[in-house]
Amino acid sequence: QVQLVESGGGLVRPGGSLTLSCAASGFTEDNYAIGWFRQFPGKEREGVSCISTRDGLTAFADSARGRFSISRDGAKNTVYLRMTALKFEDTAIYYCAAVPAWVQSIGGMDDRRWYDLGSWGQGTEVTVSS
Repeated sequence: QVQLVESGGGLVRPGGSLTLSCAASGFTEDNYAIGWFRQFPGKEREGVSCISTRDGLTAFADSARGRFSISRDGAKNTVYLRMTALKFEDTAIYYCAAVPAWVQSIGGMDDRRWYDLGSWGQGTEVTVSS
């Protein structure tokens, strides 16, 4: 069973940076997509960025492109989301999730199978405030 644990959230000023970590375990194969999603109060979760564990292919939401980067450390089974130039509107709970890579290949981060088939972490809160 895949298990994911997020860390690295906190309070940061506008314009600041933060790196979130997603430690994964329990993979039974080597071809997953690990994604970062965020949820605002009263809203559905939205995809931010994801990366393939096998070949490192990445994808970004428009809101993240140019400000956020995603990377993986295979030895540590950890995926990182580096967030820079943070804005008030980046305040949210950030979750990481893992699905078989074909889900991301077929439907991207909007594919409902992220929720139907995915394993999710407990979330880490990011607050951007002055």
